[in-house]
Amino acid sequence: MKRVAKPPPVDPLSAPDQPPPVPAKPPPDHRKRAVAGMIGIDLVLPFAIYYGLRLAGADPWLALMLAAVGPLVRIAVTTARSRRIDRLGVFTLSILAIGTAVGMFSADPRLLLARESWLTALIGFWILISLAGQRPVLFQATIAVMPTDAAAQWEQDWNTSPFFRKVFRIMTLAWGLAFLLDAVARVIMAYTLPIDVVPIASIGLLLVMLFAIVYGTKFYAGRRLAAGESG
Repeated sequence: MKRVAKPPPVDPLSAPDQPPPVPAKPPPDHRKRAVAGMIGIDLVLPFAIYYGLRLAGADPWLALMLAAVGPLVRIAVTTARSRRIDRLGVFTLSILAIGTAVGMFSADPRLLLARESWLTALIGFWILISLAGQRPVLFQATIAVMPTDAAAQWEQDWNTSPFFRKVFRIMTLAWGLAFLLDAVARVIMAYTLPIDVVPIASIGLLLVMLFAIVYGTKFYAGRRLAAGESG
């Protein structure tokens, strides 16, 4: 059987140690700063705003509405710097706009807490729908942050090895289902846990889910491709 290169850890939140020589790809330091900024503004800042306002005596509904300001500011700054808005920005902005609109017509803070499930559910469906295309989104997202030589090897493996494609499609399926399960769990938490517990529980759920799916798919790919090479 044709020898297939083992995929490195499939972790969209990490970046390769070596900068790719292709100018079209941003250098690793830039990607790391961008990811760190996104995590800080989209996760940490809303968390800090919510609990800061709650400690100041603000109503949960108001604290949740104002906590959405952080991601909006990030999208605005990114758009102003690049003079264009990317698809991820449009996607995030749409979710925030819908959630804010819903919040304006309802004073129920639990409905605002449940809106986070919309984002993870849509991401999950997007990942699963990509399986119907020529290449799943997980493959495209991974090679986009790989060194040029490794990315070229993966391109060759994808084009020549049905086994490699099968492994990656199964990994993509696992990622999509993980995000859908995350969405269901967020709805359950929003309507069962104390209101002030839900934001921190949501962050904990995201970290646990990402850890499990990243290292779970890494272990699976390593075992399956090792077995394929020895077969």
